[in-house]
Amino acid sequence: MTRLSPSVAGTADVARDTPVQRATVSGKSRRLVIVSNRVAVAGPGNSAAGGLAVAILAALRDRGGMWFGWSGQVSDTPPSAPEVVQGEGFAYATLDLARQDYDEYYNGFANRVLWPLFHYRPGLIDYQRSDHAGYMRVNRQFAGHLAALLRPTDLIWVHDYHLLPLGDELRRLGVEQPIGFFLHTPFPAAEVFRILPNHSKLIRAMCAYDLIGFQTENDCQGFCDYLVRWAGAKVAGGEVQAFGRTMRVGSFPIGIDVDAIAEQAAQSDGSRQIRRLNDSLRERSLIIGVDRLDYSKGLQPRFKAFERLLEMFPETRGRVTLMQIAPPSRSSVPEYLQIRRALETAAGHINGRFAEFDWMPLRYLNKSFNQRTLSGFLRAARIGLVTPIRDGMNLVAKEYVAAQNPSDPGVLVLSCFAGAVRELGDALIVNPFDIDGIAEAMHDALAMPLGERIERWQSMMSILRRNDVTAWRENFVEALQEAAVSP
Repeated sequence: MTRLSPSVAGTADVARDTPVQRATVSGKSRRLVIVSNRVAVAGPGNSAAGGLAVAILAALRDRGGMWFGWSGQVSDTPPSAPEVVQGEGFAYATLDLARQDYDEYYNGFANRVLWPLFHYRPGLIDYQRSDHAGYMRVNRQFAGHLAALLRPTDLIWVHDYHLLPLGDELRRLGVEQPIGFFLHTPFPAAEVFRILPNHSKLIRAMCAYDLIGFQTENDCQGFCDYLVRWAGAKVAGGEVQAFGRTMRVGSFPIGIDVDAIAEQAAQSDGSRQIRRLNDSLRERSLIIGVDRLDYSKGLQPRFKAFERLLEMFPETRGRVTLMQIAPPSRSSVPEYLQIRRALETAAGHINGRFAEFDWMPLRYLNKSFNQRTLSGFLRAARIGLVTPIRDGMNLVAKEYVAAQNPSDPGVLVLSCFAGAVRELGDALIVNPFDIDGIAEAMHDALAMPLGERIERWQSMMSILRRNDVTAWRENFVEALQEAAVSP
């Protein structure tokens, strides 16, 4: 990759060009500028396998443009300018965070206030005014650095809860280009959102965007309901009038690269890792869970439900194994350390209670695997157990379905509070608070006849192919372009 001077990426354009004329620019003549908290720079040893990264990279390679955000590095002092690196037909522009900014913006307000709030866990909120100030400060810093790189015909697409006020900060700097925002997490009901101090200022800042996209219609409704009830907004036909502006709001459920996952899973058959896994199972049925270590994923109730399965249905003992993969995340946040300790204790309890000399019922792996290996694990599992307490979408549910063997597919057990449930209605739907219900669903999945499994799988696969990651990004960008030419 080639490092560029800021002027090559467009620094000088803003100072000299006239404001963008929205109606005269359309289609792929517009450069796409992606903004996210973290930038995944593709390169040797870093393939950017995550769903969002795959979608962003595909869009940028198709249209050209720039990906702007945090480098993932923490430095002693804030950077004076972004580092700009040339990728395949587009540029990366990254900034380090100062230690104070990382603590207040990222660990503090984003992950100890907004994350629990948006996942309906207000009891875990730790609101500090200094963290809120840091969150706003970093959004202003991002806006200032980004504005200097913009061209007048750019389309700007901002991602996720870290950057809710970024559009407003850009507007304050005179940026008139179309700006869209997509929230990957749930958006809470109006009364829950009002728990947040300064909620009205934050929602007003969000209204600076031209298009706001959510994972589901429920999230759209929560956002619009707040605006109608507490900001006097008018909502009609996907358009919202609030604070003297008109914006568009819609649901854009994120998808996966279905063919890539299916191909990886099929190619994993016979690989060394899958042979090791199958040899260790000794023809036992595998139940798999794959989740980031987070309280929103419902891992503790899941472990209880597996224990309940072994209690309620003794015939499953020695014949089924749960493998829970839970890579650590945000390890500096105390709540996450508590979850890890609680899960380790629960796994030890279950294994101590039910294990035999030749069978370990629960395998708890606090580590990550590459996408190819993970796809093979998903394919090998008779049950995909996806039971979050609350989730914006949950791509693991979709990846499990895509990874299955068409002639012998497994069964997805899915939480009714995952966004994916709106598309994957042929899964076995469970309430993550109903421990007995999850246990019964697992038992039903283990006993499900092949014909029913194939029928359910085919129905879900048709939906996944129709709503894949390409459709997601193209639908959003098209909607943003339409917003750009609206009066």
